[in-house]
Amino acid sequence: MDSLWDFPDYDEHELVQFVTDRESGLRALISVHSTRLGPAAGGVRFWHYARTGDAVADVLRLSRGMSYKNAMAGLPLGGGKAVILADERRSKTPAMLAAYGRAIERLGGSYVTAEDVGMSVADLVAISNETRFVAGLPAGEGEVGGDPGPHTSYGVYLGVRAAAERALGRDSLAGLHIAIQGAGSVAGGLARRAAADGARLSIADIDPARAQALASEVGGAVVAPEDILFLEADIVSPNALGAILDEATIPKLRAPVVAGGANNQLATPEDGNRVQQRGILYAPDYVINAGGIINVSTEYLRDGDESVVRQRIEGIPGRLNRIWDESIATGRNPADVADAMARRLIGRD
Repeated sequence: MDSLWDFPDYDEHELVQFVTDRESGLRALISVHSTRLGPAAGGVRFWHYARTGDAVADVLRLSRGMSYKNAMAGLPLGGGKAVILADERRSKTPAMLAAYGRAIERLGGSYVTAEDVGMSVADLVAISNETRFVAGLPAGEGEVGGDPGPHTSYGVYLGVRAAAERALGRDSLAGLHIAIQGAGSVAGGLARRAAADGARLSIADIDPARAQALASEVGGAVVAPEDILFLEADIVSPNALGAILDEATIPKLRAPVVAGGANNQLATPEDGNRVQQRGILYAPDYVINAGGIINVSTEYLRDGDESVVRQRIEGIPGRLNRIWDESIATGRNPADVADAMARRLIGRD
């Protein structure tokens, strides 16, 4: 591979910036995929990558996914993403966060940063001391803002229900077996809502204690992380990291539905066809998991309150059904259909 332009996930990104701050030790990547619909918005991920090339591939895929997510959610925002390259100890300092904030400020608003894996609302507050272009800050009474996780999980829950109705003919999750990969904020919110509906839950997480705590709370069973995708279940819901559906894992799936909040679940575009050929209904990840960015957008743009956020999130099932309808009509898999819709919206068809 000779240059950034040779990365398979490079897609005419408007900007990819490598950020280094020697004083704090910050190493980060900021990627703006598209600003066609508005300023590029997306979270910053704090993660340890074995190779810098892995971080580049991740930020390219994630920023493109945010362009698609924001467009499909009807938001006046483009797509961007950032990753802070953590060391093996996951060392995070105030000086690093400040340096990252200054890097965002230098972009002049072309990228608005928010929370993602490995970051917290407190981290965003620290970053906001250096830049205006940050969203997902703590909300005052009656204001929109704060942790996007609960809003993401609400949208995922609604999408899972839509998938159950579409594929299984069930208007409720009662009695269905749902295998949930992950036990963080999004997975936890989904699990609590599904359990309240009467679903039977299996839960896996790389942190066994976290998986056990969630399972105990919702009356679920703990499953080994390497087994969760392949359980005989009604619905598999990936809610951890991406690229988990590939040539090796798809043949082993035993559920008729895959619907979850993890980003970039399909390792390659061809994997959408593999899922479809198995007769499995797939909910495109950036459509079902848009609840968080809907909340962040409403906060940043100051164009609504909590009732508006909820109403916008409740549009997710309708968008999924339009994708599934077109998939049936054209024979294309749902992931391809969603990508084509999104690319038309950002002028890249």
